[in-house]
Amino acid sequence: MNRRKIGSAAEDAAAAALRRLGYRVLDRNVQFAFGELDLVCEHGGVVVFVEVKARCGHAAGDPFEAVTPHKRRQVARLAEAYLQRRRLWARACRFDVVAVQLDRNGTPLAVEVLPDAFRL
Repeated sequence: MNRRKIGSAAEDAAAAALRRLGYRVLDRNVQFAFGELDLVCEHGGVVVFVEVKARCGHAAGDPFEAVTPHKRRQVARLAEAYLQRRRLWARACRFDVVAVQLDRNGTPLAVEVLPDAFRL
């Protein structure tokens, strides 16, 4: 399974899990010149920027470890650009991470949501 299909399957699984938890998905794959936001949601009146990390098998390591300090700064810059683009300056926001474990065919085996995963 190629990287794009893995990413799409993981984002689908993450969005479904978040909806079950009461999140409202506002946007997916929001493109900027310097990167992409995986999911933007609303939960309890808060704008939530969600980084989705997928793994096929355990050999690749813990998905949460892939959200490095550099990645956190990048997501924060993207979030700031999103808030400006959508004119949502005054909205409270947070950063969640969703880890999705997939089998070789892209079927989700487990989805773990880590709310308020990091702060800057």
